[in-house]
Amino acid sequence: MDWGTELWDQFEVLERHTLWGLDLLDRYVKFVKERTEVEQAYAKQLRNLVKKYLPKRPAKDDPESKFSQQQSFMQILQEVNDFAGQRELVAENLSVRVCLELAKYSQEMKQERKMHFQEGRRAQQQLENGFKQLENSKRKFERDCREAEKAAQTAERLDQDINATKADVEKAKQQAHLRSHMAEESKNEYAAQLQRYNRDQAHFYFSQMPQIFDKLQDMDERRATRLGAGYGLLSEAELQVVPIIAKCLEGMKVAADAVDPKNDSQVLIELHKSGFARPGDVEFEDFSQPMNRAPSDSSLGTPSDGRSELRGPGRTRAKRWPFGKKNKCLSICSSVHHCPPPFSPLGGSLPLALPNGPPSPRSGHDPFAILSEISKSVKPRLASFRSLRGSRGVSEASGQTVVTEDFSHLPPEQQRKRLQQQLEERNRELQKEVDQREALKKMKDVYEKTPQMGDPASLEPRIMETLSNIERLKLEVQKYETWLAEAESRVLSNKGDSLGRHARPPDPPASAPPDDGSNSNVSQDNKECSEEPLSDEGQDAPIYTEFDEDFEEEPVTPIGHCVAIYHFEGSSEGTISMTEGEDLSLMEEDKGDGWTRVRRKEGGEGYVPTSYLRVMLN
Repeated sequence: MDWGTELWDQFEVLERHTLWGLDLLDRYVKFVKERTEVEQAYAKQLRNLVKKYLPKRPAKDDPESKFSQQQSFMQILQEVNDFAGQRELVAENLSVRVCLELAKYSQEMKQERKMHFQEGRRAQQQLENGFKQLENSKRKFERDCREAEKAAQTAERLDQDINATKADVEKAKQQAHLRSHMAEESKNEYAAQLQRYNRDQAHFYFSQMPQIFDKLQDMDERRATRLGAGYGLLSEAELQVVPIIAKCLEGMKVAADAVDPKNDSQVLIELHKSGFARPGDVEFEDFSQPMNRAPSDSSLGTPSDGRSELRGPGRTRAKRWPFGKKNKCLSICSSVHHCPPPFSPLGGSLPLALPNGPPSPRSGHDPFAILSEISKSVKPRLASFRSLRGSRGVSEASGQTVVTEDFSHLPPEQQRKRLQQQLEERNRELQKEVDQREALKKMKDVYEKTPQMGDPASLEPRIMETLSNIERLKLEVQKYETWLAEAESRVLSNKGDSLGRHARPPDPPASAPPDDGSNSNVSQDNKECSEEPLSDEGQDAPIYTEFDEDFEEEPVTPIGHCVAIYHFEGSSEGTISMTEGEDLSLMEEDKGDGWTRVRRKEGGEGYVPTSYLRVMLN
């Protein structure tokens, strides 16, 4: 079935249908164009979203990039960015393969349709013109027939009229004959025109217009086929990017599975581990000392006879200074053969000068002067996290970090890592310079063997420059190695000290009585260090029993040994001198303040800088 046979009389219907088909094609092109704009806007918004959440700093400068959570988030952002790229690809394919091609095809279809309908209208116009000519010849034939009949009637009436002359009769007959001849000619012309019109009409309806309608049908079917292909391109453009989008989604799932909380916790430790030892106990500050100046039965002053009070029956050891944490000056005194009598708030005296130090100008029997002197001689402690923060080279007033070349402004662990990085960088630069020098030497040998290739003397400045760089880098490597060794020893010292204090059993409660072994040991120590006999008066126990465990003697057995890296002159109280390379016994580790207590082989015990030692624990 075709339009020329079935729709031979539906010229206007076909004209409207073909116009509707082309309009549908144009509307689809417009739809796809707006769809591409939506895809492009969507991709642009996704890219802006990714750009908004990307870190501003490079990954190597951003410590957060080392966490698996941040890495997974960056991977998800990258996958979203790739997804946006696929949306842009969809928009590009639709714009090129659908919008441009179908728009061009629509213009071609419109030209072809216009041509076919112009041809049909010309055929219709020709048929209408033939029909008009037929009507004109028909009217002429009808008019000539009436005039011929009228002329014949006039001639016959004159012929019967006896009063008419012969000339009038002949004239009327001639006029009738002429009209009859003209009617005959009009008849022949009308017949010919009718025959020609019927032929043209048959050609119009059976040949010419069916061909035009068939061409319009073919054009419309081709348009529909192309439009269907355009519909398919819409889905095909999506199917082309589905595998890549699936990979993007799979990458997001992999990023989600890559989050490792344990690893992130370890990374946080590696990034921010300071290497400091935990701060020691806060020392008790006794504000009741002025009460000792007015002794009474209820006070804690010194008895009138100057002898120290006993803690209770069976307690024979001497009481140490109760408000200092592990009295270091006494432990230092206990390491030498002669031990001056310790000072007690309940009686007794203190040494006028500490060993290995100049005499104190304020030493005397005044307990406040002696307490002040002790606080000056004992090394400082890390009392709180405020001191930890203050020891990192941060100015409280300016709030700016003073950066040093050896990174001493950083905590020990971070200092070690930074020094390790700098050392690796210097080693790489050194190796690069060495390789460059070898290459220059080989090139110089080639120039010497074949002078036409170049002048060997021209390479001398570059060789000297590489030698200078090598020497400079070697010195830097040696410098960083020294700093790294000091930092590692400091980290090991702090770690050992922290572990040792963590493993120490907790102090027993104040109400628990000490065992006999501890009593005997402490009593023996007090016998060696005390020069005054104990008083029998005051058998009642004092009220300072809650500090009883703080008065225990520290162990005198070395916990390790160390080697002096540098010479140190112990000029202040509580310190001790040492020479470079000297082997020392480690008595107490660094508590985080930079000082370590050691003992010399020839005798003498005191504090030296931790950074001046290479420490080996037992």
